[in-house]
Amino acid sequence: MGKETGFLEYERKDRTYADPKERVRHYKEFVVPHPEPDLRLQAARCMDCGIPYCHNGCPVNNLIPDWNHLVYEADWRNALDVLHSTNNFPEFTGRICPAPCEAACTLNIVDQPVTIKSIECAIVDRGWNEGWIVPEPPVERTGKRVAVVGSGPAGLACAQQLARAGHSVTVFEKSDRLGGLLRYGIPDFKMEKHLVNRRAVQMEAEGVTFRTSTEVGVDVSFASLRENFDAVVLAGGAEEPRRLLIPGAELPGVRLAMEFLTQQNKRNAGDDEVRAAPRGSLVATGKRVIVIGGGDTGSDCVGTSNRQGATSVVQLEIMPRPPEKEDKALTWPDWPLKLRTSTSHQEGADRDWSVLAKRVMGEGGEVTGLECVRVEWRGGQMEEVAGSEFVIPADLILLAMGFTGPVKAGLLDQSGVAYDARGNVAADTLRYATSEEKVFACGDMRRGQSLVVWAIREGRQAARAVDEALMGVSELPR
Repeated sequence: MGKETGFLEYERKDRTYADPKERVRHYKEFVVPHPEPDLRLQAARCMDCGIPYCHNGCPVNNLIPDWNHLVYEADWRNALDVLHSTNNFPEFTGRICPAPCEAACTLNIVDQPVTIKSIECAIVDRGWNEGWIVPEPPVERTGKRVAVVGSGPAGLACAQQLARAGHSVTVFEKSDRLGGLLRYGIPDFKMEKHLVNRRAVQMEAEGVTFRTSTEVGVDVSFASLRENFDAVVLAGGAEEPRRLLIPGAELPGVRLAMEFLTQQNKRNAGDDEVRAAPRGSLVATGKRVIVIGGGDTGSDCVGTSNRQGATSVVQLEIMPRPPEKEDKALTWPDWPLKLRTSTSHQEGADRDWSVLAKRVMGEGGEVTGLECVRVEWRGGQMEEVAGSEFVIPADLILLAMGFTGPVKAGLLDQSGVAYDARGNVAADTLRYATSEEKVFACGDMRRGQSLVVWAIREGRQAARAVDEALMGVSELPR
């Protein structure tokens, strides 16, 4: 694949970014893409591996060496077809996926993996610019009706596949706009929302009907879906946040990360700020901000706080600081545990690890600081370090500690589906069928908090399972 000696002739050169001092002034994407000649050289680095581990590293099993070779040969149109054969929305994953494919790349053994994510993004962006991406309505209709609950990446992928198989698909979304996590959980500076909008236009032309501002279990009963559709797919998110159960956490200056991020995305979309903020306007402007949680959502809070003009930003993580570099002999080709510094961190933030929050300090109903203690981990058990207590001054504390599973009230309570041991909707990855007849589940609602790329995979696979259940056989890919 690519050029046989390309990996020896060309060094890895990934996309660059606009200067941090400039990009924090706006909410637009700031990646600087490669010019075409550089992309072709980067694609030429793809080795003729005996076993392309990137296939296994990618949750949607992208045919990475194939489209790398096509890009090297400047056959962009066919590269797009190969890319779309496994991934409905590569413009999403090409921007926000952590790229486990690159971790699994053979060249990552020497820390020089192929720039797979950048090439993927370039292929699909070129496809849109050239007008190659068009609606693909089915030739025949089956007469079957399917309801998909949730318009995040799992729901959208499932709906598009089912519509292309000829079924009549209606997507129910409780928010005012489509996209779920893509719309309101991912900051615009990582992925602008016109990318979601144009996919929605394509899907509508393929026959998908979208019903926004319609919460199943509240505005529409689940029973009515079962009565009016031949199948129902539960494709919602894992939206129950992990709470901070310490004294002072009830103060108004302690807020959930998703509330903070959603409000800013709504402002960017031009929404009225009062409507966007049921608990009052939430901004970091002029405030000392603490973000509790060291993952991607916490990083997004850092980037958003800096753009809003926070005085300072501190991000805390309860787990130990990861190593700067992984031990390849132990981890490759699996996803390694190592220190990761995001573009938001590069824009300015203090980070600290092995820190446990003990008490939110306040005065006059306002947050003034966070009392913490350092911890040590031994044999998987956490122990507080005696005498290590300290206080971080703060005006706003954002909770980005992850999610415990899907919200049960409303939709799931009415559906009667069984849950697994972790509290997610119980369904396997072969049939995606729940305990209730004609009801299927996929994405974070089934697997728990996960990546966008995993949601797309599950949505595609669930679509095939539903198609097979309705028709007895399916030609949709897994």
